[in-house]
Amino acid sequence: MAGELGFCRAGALPAVAKACLHQWEEPPISGTRGSGTVFFSRCNLRCVFCQNHPISQGGVGVEVSVERLAEIFLEQQARGAHNLNLVSPTPYLPQVGQALELARAQGLDIPVVWNSNGYESAEALARLEGLVNVYLPDFKYADAGLAARLSGTGDYPTRAAAAIREMVRQVGETEFNGDGLVRRGVILRHLVLPGEARNTRAVLDWVRDNLPAGIYVSLMAQYTPAHRTAGPGAERQFGALSRRLLPEEYEAAVDYFLEIGFRLPRRARSTPPRGGEHASSG
Repeated sequence: MAGELGFCRAGALPAVAKACLHQWEEPPISGTRGSGTVFFSRCNLRCVFCQNHPISQGGVGVEVSVERLAEIFLEQQARGAHNLNLVSPTPYLPQVGQALELARAQGLDIPVVWNSNGYESAEALARLEGLVNVYLPDFKYADAGLAARLSGTGDYPTRAAAAIREMVRQVGETEFNGDGLVRRGVILRHLVLPGEARNTRAVLDWVRDNLPAGIYVSLMAQYTPAHRTAGPGAERQFGALSRRLLPEEYEAAVDYFLEIGFRLPRRARSTPPRGGEHASSG
């Protein structure tokens, strides 16, 4: 019914929590000048370990018109950003698409990065064809039970798989410019969770078996207990998720990554200081 809010609690107008030059994405995205990042409020998941809970579930942010959103996009370009990085835009997909069209008509020409949790409708993503250059989705879970327990969405594996296939259909394999910055394609993120090695292996198996070899994977090591996994009784309820990821757990994930045929870039195998420096093609 008109005026009612859905699961993500997003309204008719896009809500923006922050817009800034962001230096802590994967190096092919942040580069030297930073990524022009626009953080949107609200989320269609309920992750128990969410590090941005006030924004994703608390709704911190300011509602803006589609016209103002287009201006914000252009402001990121004017700041010298390598790209426009839209973080958690999914609840506002139609409005963001309209704002991108307006911004493009007014001179936006840097790559547009769609930075999402992967839990999206392939049919809705099809509306973005021609507007997004780079897709940066999560693939959090291959285990439906784990997805239901930790994010409230037991259909996450099937939804994310279909969404990622649509992203690949639109933009193809990952391409970089002469400075090593991504200009087109898909970089798939997976956060390695403490005590959930089987889930990580299953995600990597799916990527190997279902996506082109030129898709890059960012295997992330920065899990930190937050939100419900950091609260009272977290260890009793969530077990290993109440602690940080151990170095040996990440090393085991990298070992499996290599074992099934993925390749590392020239960087060392040390635990990455940023959110995903094992962005590597299979």
